[in-house]
Amino acid sequence: MTLSQSGARFDAFRHKGYSLYFFSRFLGTFAVQIVSVAVGWQMYDETGNAFYLGLIGLFQFLPALLLTLVTGTVADRYNRRMIAAICFAVATACAACLLAITVLGLFSPWPVFALLALFGTERAFSGPALQSLAPNLVPEKDLANAIAWNSSSWQIASIVGPVAGGLLYGGGATLAYSTALALFAAATVLMMTVPKPSQRRPASAVTLNTILAGFRFITSEKVVLGAISLDLFVVLLGGAVALMPVFARDILDLGPWGLGLLRAAPGFGGVLVALLLASVPIRHHAGYYMFAGVAIFGLSTVVFGLSESAWISIAALAVMGGADMISVYVRETLIALWTPDELRGRVNAVNMVFVGASNELGEFRAGTMAHVIGAVPAVVFGGVGSLAVAVIWAAKFTKLRKVDSLETPEHLLGESDQP
Repeated sequence: MTLSQSGARFDAFRHKGYSLYFFSRFLGTFAVQIVSVAVGWQMYDETGNAFYLGLIGLFQFLPALLLTLVTGTVADRYNRRMIAAICFAVATACAACLLAITVLGLFSPWPVFALLALFGTERAFSGPALQSLAPNLVPEKDLANAIAWNSSSWQIASIVGPVAGGLLYGGGATLAYSTALALFAAATVLMMTVPKPSQRRPASAVTLNTILAGFRFITSEKVVLGAISLDLFVVLLGGAVALMPVFARDILDLGPWGLGLLRAAPGFGGVLVALLLASVPIRHHAGYYMFAGVAIFGLSTVVFGLSESAWISIAALAVMGGADMISVYVRETLIALWTPDELRGRVNAVNMVFVGASNELGEFRAGTMAHVIGAVPAVVFGGVGSLAVAVIWAAKFTKLRKVDSLETPEHLLGESDQP
């Protein structure tokens, strides 16, 4: 592994706009983790049905799928900062509704699924906007550092959020949803204070041709196509997160706090790797490291599925998170650097559908298989499938596998915006 030591691990934070963006996104992600733990545990408590756990993911994914053509165009044509702020405000309202139906004793699957669909809708718009906003807030030389810190913020929230969600849910679902509501509100305020950055907008009017430009770019650029589709199929098959309430209660004999530990473990491993990458970034053989990370992710998933020990399960999940972080770091950096700014919203909208499919639809896959054949076979099947996808993609997308450095390709030099 060829790495270059960097003494400027906090370069991205020299830019005020990025700092505000970072903490806003962190608080929003933290709140999402709390809601995810609380809704999942409350749903399983109320119904005892693993199939409903899969539907939680499906209802959050469908809006992103249906709105793909719209959300990317919106992110390219309108103020990305305000789009993100409005979406956080909608999330605040959704958390308030979850709190209300819990306090009033009206919690039942279908009203909750309706709220989760609204959550999914705001995330469908916020995802492309947030992903496309970061490159507008820092110069290109600090972009890899910013992406590493973006991943760190997500992973730190993924560590603390689930544990906090489990602890808060132990004190009652009302406490969990109240905390999430406050965090979403704070994220909204912070995002509104981000200075409006420069943004290269498409010159042409909105037509079917401009709406589909993101798809055309992805299919024509094999590095971007391979990076996006790899994540789709690997995590679609992984999908162990949806079944954590089943493993926590029925297999590992853990309570809500134990579920929080399981949910936090991938984030713990991921943040350690992300912090390492922020200070010692990958300089060469990036494609090979991405595929190695995917392979380790699959193996760790198999170990988690077969384990009957809480600590072995937690360790396997931590390794899974660390391996996934390597893949995410390389993939997100490549997508940002290989995509022209005027197309980033539309490309990231498609990317968010793939990410949504890999996470939300992957949870539906896991929940459905668990309902039919059991939780352990469902997770093991997914891990083996992830390994197979890594091998197939490494063979099929040779250009992606052979990517060396995380730098803007020569044909895009001079096109990137410099704040």
